[in-house]
Amino acid sequence: QLTLYCLSSENWKRPSHELDFLMHLLEQYMIEERTLLMRQGIRVRVIGRRDGIPERVLAEIDKTIELTSANDGTCLCLAINYGSRGEIVDAVKQITRGVVESRMTVDDIDEEMMEQHLYTAGMVVPDLLIRTSGEMRLSNYLLWQISYSEIWVTEKCWPEFDESDLHQAMEVFSQRSRRFGGLG
Repeated sequence: QLTLYCLSSENWKRPSHELDFLMHLLEQYMIEERTLLMRQGIRVRVIGRRDGIPERVLAEIDKTIELTSANDGTCLCLAINYGSRGEIVDAVKQITRGVVESRMTVDDIDEEMMEQHLYTAGMVVPDLLIRTSGEMRLSNYLLWQISYSEIWVTEKCWPEFDESDLHQAMEVFSQRSRRFGGLG
């Protein structure tokens, strides 16, 4: 599984011409990459809120998700209009509705239930978080899910990040000792 942070919920603060370009790019990607996605058996999934995304872009996203839904290869998860704080708030709202509507009790709420109500429900948690552009912050990205992920930071910005950088990140990751809170 590979999750890419395509558009942050905070990115709506950018200039409108930049957002228009990003939406065009996303729409174009959804159309142009379908053949490759199908040939490689990649299943596309999207996490984030749909509001604010133009209908024409949503239509192409939905079409790509539908066309790749039966693929059994890598899951490519695109975080679009995604923010982890918003995701957690949405999960809490869903759980609260369940309590109010007597479908569950407060005592039913645990970490597993919380995970079932996140956008990433049913997906594996990331083993490795690759942070580009040398930034030393998580930028509101998968905050719940990355609690035990290894982090690798590169000075390269996303457009320059290439296959050799990915191999380097994976090599460093393979050398790490993952203890998940234990002693080893």
